[in-house]
Formats: sequence, structure tokens, C-alpha cells
Amino acid sequence: MKRTHGRHTGHWRLAAALLGLGLLVIADVAAAAQMYKWKDEHGTVHYSDTPPPRGPAQRMQTDAQAPAGAPALPYELARAVQAAPVVLYTTARCDACDQGRALLRARGVPFAERTVNTAQDQQQLEQAGGGKSDLPLLLVGSRKVTGFQAAAWQEALTSAAYPRQKMLPAGYQFAPPAAAAEQQPRTRPPSGSPPPTP
Repeated sequence: MKRTHGRHTGHWRLAAALLGLGLLVIADVAAAAQMYKWKDEHGTVHYSDTPPPRGPAQRMQTDAQAPAGAPALPYELARAVQAAPVVLYTTARCDACDQGRALLRARGVPFAERTVNTAQDQQQLEQAGGGKSDLPLLLVGSRKVTGFQAAAWQEALTSAAYPRQKMLPAGYQFAPPAAAAEQQPRTRPPSGSPPPTP
């Protein structure tokens, strides 16, 4: 009986140890989701998932294109969104636009959708470097891809370091589309950010 009791005690200790190890791993992953932006003594801007060695740091918003209250994005995805935000220009009754939107959602890429239905929207599209015949227009950072070409879209996203597999957290909701004339698209990272991957 004592041996059996000893075995059960050993099993409980092993289970407790594994549980503790799992909690440590979860804590490390949660900490890695935070990104920091800081300048060194030479004025060079740095981005990292750890605080700077000394001095204050600015915590970066990692869910820049997510609706308010959305869960934070994983580190790898948040870094891609920060460096090369995705903007999709679409129009009504456009099968290619529907296919492009579906591709971005299936890959789990946060994006801002800008609809082009009025003359003012058209002017905004032209300022972004596209024309009515170019729709859908995909912007990945400063890179433009006109029309829906699945292979070209995938390559542009991969070059900008977007994960190949969907990594969006549970409960994530894509931002609703907005008229192109109402909101300026974010085609470049904020001042001081590293340039997007070509």
C-alpha cells in the first residue's frame, strides 16, 4: 500500500511540475507580444520585444488596424502590420475584389478596406497610385499590386514578413470597410519606423 501511495504522490508532483512549466511558457509568450520603440544616444530608433537596456521606452500599439477592444496580435503578425500595413481598395459588384478580400481573411492578414464608389473616392484612389481599372488595388506598405492575382498577392505578403499561416487570436474581427474619401489610407509606417521590406 505504501508503494502505491508513493507512486501516486510522484505522479502528482510530476503533474504539478508540468503545470508550472506550462504557466511559465504562457507568461513568456504573453510578454513577447509586447513591442517597444526607443532611441539610443545616437538618435537611432530601435524596435524590439524587450525594453531598452536603459532609459524610457515607448510601447508600440500592436493592433493598429484592429477594431477597438480587439485582442492583441501575436508578435510576428504585429511586427508585419507595423512595418507594412495592408490597405485594400475595392468597389461594388466586383468578383475580383471579393476574391482578394477572401484571400486576406483566409491568411489572417489585418487590413483596412477602402471602397471606391464616388468621384471623391476615385480621387483618393488616384492619389494612392491606382485607377478604376486597377481594382482591386492591394497596398502592402509602399508596394502596390493591381488587380487580383493570388500568387502576386501571396508573394507581396510573404515579402513583408506576414505569417503564411493564419495567426489571428480567437475573437478577432476585421475592421469594416470605409469610403476611400473618408479616411486617409496608411500606406507608410509612422515617422521613425523602419522601411517596409521591398
